[in-house]
Amino acid sequence: MSTLLDKDGVLLDASTIRFERLLPGPIERIWAYLTESDKRKQWFAAGDYELKSGGKAQLFFQHKNISRPGTEPPEQFRKMHSEGHNWEGKILEVDAPRFLKMTFGEHSEVTYELTPQSNGEVLLTLTHAKLTANDMKNVSPGWHAHLAVLADRLNNRNDIDFWALWQELHKHYGEKLAK
Repeated sequence: MSTLLDKDGVLLDASTIRFERLLPGPIERIWAYLTESDKRKQWFAAGDYELKSGGKAQLFFQHKNISRPGTEPPEQFRKMHSEGHNWEGKILEVDAPRFLKMTFGEHSEVTYELTPQSNGEVLLTLTHAKLTANDMKNVSPGWHAHLAVLADRLNNRNDIDFWALWQELHKHYGEKLAK
């Protein structure tokens, strides 16, 4: 099993999962990868954010852009992989470059918190709350894999195959969440 599983998300309750990652700073660089479309699409999804309370958050997911050529996604994500999927949320709170909270999907919320560390790294704490049990099964491996791709890109690498990792993590989190 991948060593990337060592960085599991932590279930805070039945509807909330939290991930922590140490990333190479400075904080402004990490903030840019969270909020700027051209950087965010390298690890997650493109789209514009109005970085103010009540602002729009537009995302365009097209995972073929973060996957290796020829990688087959799971059946349920084939259309998103090849054609893409538009999504719109709302910015709930912003304190650049340290804090961003937004809606994600119809009912859930994602919070990004950035904390500079003394060694030049930045601690990213990502919390996804208000998830249904069914959403938790896909969101947990999704965030885990996306954050692995983010760390990969921030370290000037392109070694992670998103869908291969997601499928490994989906099985892993399925077992973890069943306990």
